[in-house]
Amino acid sequence: MTDRLDSTRAILTDLVAFPTVSSDSNLAMIVHIAAMLGDLGAHVDLFHDETGHKANIFATLGPRAAGGGIVLSGHTDVVPVTDQDWSTDPFVLHESDGRLYGRGTCDMKGFIAATLAMAPVWAALDLKRPLHFAFTHDEEVGCLGGQALVAELSARGLRPEVAIIGEPTEMRIVEAHKGCCEYSVTFHGLEGHGSNPDAGVNAAEAAVRYVARLMELAEALKTRAPHNSPFSPPWTTINLGRIAGGHAHNVIPGRAEVDWEMRPVQAADMAFVKDQMARHVDEVLLPGMRATDPSAAILTRVVGEVAGLEPMEDSEARRLLMELTGEARAETVPFSTEAGLFQSIGCAAAVCGPGSIAQAHKPDEFVTLDQLAQCLTMMDGLATVLTR
Repeated sequence: MTDRLDSTRAILTDLVAFPTVSSDSNLAMIVHIAAMLGDLGAHVDLFHDETGHKANIFATLGPRAAGGGIVLSGHTDVVPVTDQDWSTDPFVLHESDGRLYGRGTCDMKGFIAATLAMAPVWAALDLKRPLHFAFTHDEEVGCLGGQALVAELSARGLRPEVAIIGEPTEMRIVEAHKGCCEYSVTFHGLEGHGSNPDAGVNAAEAAVRYVARLMELAEALKTRAPHNSPFSPPWTTINLGRIAGGHAHNVIPGRAEVDWEMRPVQAADMAFVKDQMARHVDEVLLPGMRATDPSAAILTRVVGEVAGLEPMEDSEARRLLMELTGEARAETVPFSTEAGLFQSIGCAAAVCGPGSIAQAHKPDEFVTLDQLAQCLTMMDGLATVLTR
């Protein structure tokens, strides 16, 4: 185990050095991983996004013709370090007191490094079922890569039986989480002099009226919480992330913007909110705006709509992780992952990985060596599962 932990540390050093902030390319890291797995005899596919600057990787060890198999999944992108007060260079791995510091160490390059450290072990075995590696781009900005990957797998008729998503759970098993839907709404009005408000179309005012309706729905959602909902809070939530508009006290704002998100506990809630907001825009806001300026508009951009992970009465993923970790129970969490995407194409999915979500996105992010060792122990047990 010491050798594998040393290998994991060395691989993580390389992965952290790739500054794969979501706004930038992840190709260099993807190519690096592809070379590592390709050298072990894995079948490797790269799927580029429409810009050609980002890619997902889906690689397989073992009998591809057998179908099914187990997928180990993680995202390669990380959140920015801008304006964060780091004690050391965030893109240079720093070790201190059993902790490995660096951007992405726990979210979630530590898990990816552990899978790559174990890959030579798995490659040397006579695998009876395939083992897949799925590493995506742009999870932090709407799970864009994950959505594209599961669509590609579905189109190719590839459906792993089990998906283990290695987000930081302190190696506890997570069987359910809420979805995550993110939207950016732009309001286009008509600028004018503040002394005559009725002569213009105040985009900021339209934005405020839009937000007011959102907040009404946020309260209404509390009454729609499913009976025995496992989540905290148990209902679908709405969060207003940003509102902006205007540039002077005496000018009617011609443009405003609202960024908001919804964390649905059930698909019906997402449909309810979207329908109510569409009606409010079409039947209330736009008619009022266009009475003054027919070209006024409200445009909604869907940043991402990611399904939640629904708890299943009978889950092979939960059973497998309980066998591998010795954990006797599974939990729910409020944060979102790509697990629901795999579940949407028929995979039994669960979340389990090294590190704490409390460290994610913060300065001086770290993962402990103890957590990585626990992850490697779990993966060592996976070898038995794959060969029986």
